[in-house]
Amino acid sequence: MSLILQTPRLYLRRFTTDDAHLLLQLNSDPEVLKYLHEPALQDEAHATEILKNIILPQYEKNLGRWATYITNSEEFIGWCGLKYHMDTGEIDLGYRFMKKHWGKGYATEAAQHTLNYGLQELLLKEITACAHVENLASLKVLEKIGMRYVSESIIDDCPVKTYIATP
Repeated sequence: MSLILQTPRLYLRRFTTDDAHLLLQLNSDPEVLKYLHEPALQDEAHATEILKNIILPQYEKNLGRWATYITNSEEFIGWCGLKYHMDTGEIDLGYRFMKKHWGKGYATEAAQHTLNYGLQELLLKEITACAHVENLASLKVLEKIGMRYVSESIIDDCPVKTYIATP
């Protein structure tokens, strides 16, 4: 297991191609995808493709979306992590958790530790994050972890609020 970081209740590790079933489980729930611009996954083959082409290549830069687990139960609950966007040069903080784990503080905990890791361990100069303007829970997470609101825009046909953090 390639552990990235631990929090009081969670641990985050790199995904592998063997984790396609986990990604399928997460990304096949329409509620989880409600505020996103992507379709629900239909099968493990597509999940494997996303792992190979989108998630795993980020690990070469010590960044990526990391599988997130509850430490005491070893239960997979979603992902959190940092992603480099080649088109903008930005490093984006993102998270996605299964619905049954919403409202328990896991997103805030994982996002806070991921933000700290990026700024203090990776020495990143700036981290951004976006959330759909109607995704109030996600916007609240970004504010709770100390990110600063900078603008509202349209990204991939979605109205989003953008936040930023610097050391």
